[in-house]
Amino acid sequence: MPVEICDNVFCPFAAVTPDRLKGTPDPMWKPNTPGSPSPSTPEPIRPAAPATPASSYEAPSTRTASPQAANATGEQATIGKSLMIKGEVTGSESLYIDGRIEGSINLPGNRVTVGRNGQVAANISAREIVVLGKVRGNCQASDRIDIRSEGSLTGDVIAARISIEDGAFFKGGIDIRKGQEAGKPGAPAASSNEPVAVESAS
Repeated sequence: MPVEICDNVFCPFAAVTPDRLKGTPDPMWKPNTPGSPSPSTPEPIRPAAPATPASSYEAPSTRTASPQAANATGEQATIGKSLMIKGEVTGSESLYIDGRIEGSINLPGNRVTVGRNGQVAANISAREIVVLGKVRGNCQASDRIDIRSEGSLTGDVIAARISIEDGAFFKGGIDIRKGQEAGKPGAPAASSNEPVAVESAS
């Protein structure tokens, strides 16, 4: 059945306009003829990535002089407020604890920070230990132990240096050992005196 199209009627199924039927080309449907420049839309200009000379890149291992400095600025894992871990925590990066841990923490050469909300019932062995929350257990640091004013530590401490802020709670023994001796569990004490029990009033 043939379809008739009037001058003023548009048929969407045929995609033909009345102008096309009369022989007048519609500018939208004008065919491209060979040899005539085709109106093309220009490609958007994308910004190029900034070129960096190869000599400016420096591997992370060559930026720092010592592994201790690399760990101080490197990656740090976080145990959030709602997390509780029972067992042994080991690794090769620093750790920030805002949750609860029961068991043992062994991160030699790295920093362990017990946050204000952190509750740790574990023995801790690390390069540096910072206590802002509550720790029950023995702490051994090859460098230093820092108990902040909000912190509480109950247990024996072995370290090269210790800092206890005013207002902090500490109950246990202190064994100050020089440098690498502090990191070794079986190393003899630097002095022949017994560790002193220190208790601060809170």
